[in-house]
Amino acid sequence: QIIGLDCSNAIRCSAKEGIGIIEILDAIVTKVPPPKDTLKNPLRALIFDSYYDAYRGVIVYFRVIDGSIRKGDKICFMANKKEYVADEIGVLSPNQMEADELHAGEVGYLSASIRSVADARVGDTITHFAKRAESALPGYSEATPMVFCGLFPLEADQFEELREALGRLQLNDAALKFEPESSSAMGFGFRCGFLGLLHMEIVQERLEREYNLNLIITAPSVVYRVNCSNNETVECSNPSLLPEPGKRRSIEEPYVKIELLTPKDYIGPIMELGQERRGEFKEMNYITENRAKLTYMLPLAEMVGDFFDQLKSRSKGYASMEYSVVGYRVSDLVKLDIQINGEPVEALSTIVHKEKAYTVGRALTQKLKELIPRQMFKIPIQACIGAKVIASEALSAIRKDVLSKCY
Repeated sequence: QIIGLDCSNAIRCSAKEGIGIIEILDAIVTKVPPPKDTLKNPLRALIFDSYYDAYRGVIVYFRVIDGSIRKGDKICFMANKKEYVADEIGVLSPNQMEADELHAGEVGYLSASIRSVADARVGDTITHFAKRAESALPGYSEATPMVFCGLFPLEADQFEELREALGRLQLNDAALKFEPESSSAMGFGFRCGFLGLLHMEIVQERLEREYNLNLIITAPSVVYRVNCSNNETVECSNPSLLPEPGKRRSIEEPYVKIELLTPKDYIGPIMELGQERRGEFKEMNYITENRAKLTYMLPLAEMVGDFFDQLKSRSKGYASMEYSVVGYRVSDLVKLDIQINGEPVEALSTIVHKEKAYTVGRALTQKLKELIPRQMFKIPIQACIGAKVIASEALSAIRKDVLSKCY
């Protein structure tokens, strides 16, 4: 039990129970099995972390599973087939200390003039170029962005600064994806993909604090799969890329398995929240007498909004959550367009469930009515599904009261 704790907790436990540090270290040596003797096998090393150094390139942290690696060896990354020469290898004790060779079971670092973190992804396998391993270590998969949003600079002349800032962040963060995007309402910007909401918030904060950028961030959205009538499947992260209704057969949206931990006093409000967000209730277990775990299957699109804020609000901050993506399901989804003065605004378009289209459209039109300044003519604001208007508001024209001076 003590092995899994950090050093401070281990020392605290040993002080309470009268156990010395020597006894703890002896227990680790006795109970933790040694690595297998695979020195003669081809090299297989697992990458578990990497970071970008401005002078040496990407520094890779790895554990040698089979074989050995020497300084100067020509190596190959098995996932992307990239080849490098190990200019420097070493161990961490705790700072980086150079070594000539690392054997099976040892953990160390590697510098090979790698230019991008994307070339040394976590979970990849390192092997020798000349004597390659037959198979890579299991468990590797590329990071797939699940949440997308648009980043637009507040000032148009900051577009190049935003591009440069995103490029620098990508050196350290291989999971960050971005591509140029233009909008008639907000100008030029980028469509960015993130692993989740926390990843999105961290990137946003770093752009604003480290690079002094003023950004407009569109509402987060998810990747939908559109099954077309010609049997093709199209992935759509932006409502503007959605095929026409006549060309699509069905739309699939990602679902997550979400586990909610809450005191028993707040089970009712949280179950109500799950039903409002199209959640499918699975089970409820009591972990302790006063704490329960609720499990729901929930559309990811319903969670990337204010779900976490609502969860904390309804439980007075006591509830917590954990989620994992489980796959895609076919849903009755439609594209909701916003028209201002008869012209569609693509930046405000969104993909919503058909049952929620009226509620979302009504809220959008009412909010736009408050935000858009009045003009000398009447401006209709409409929420449409195709050619059908489902919600409408109107900005009245500014009129001069010519009779006000008479009274």
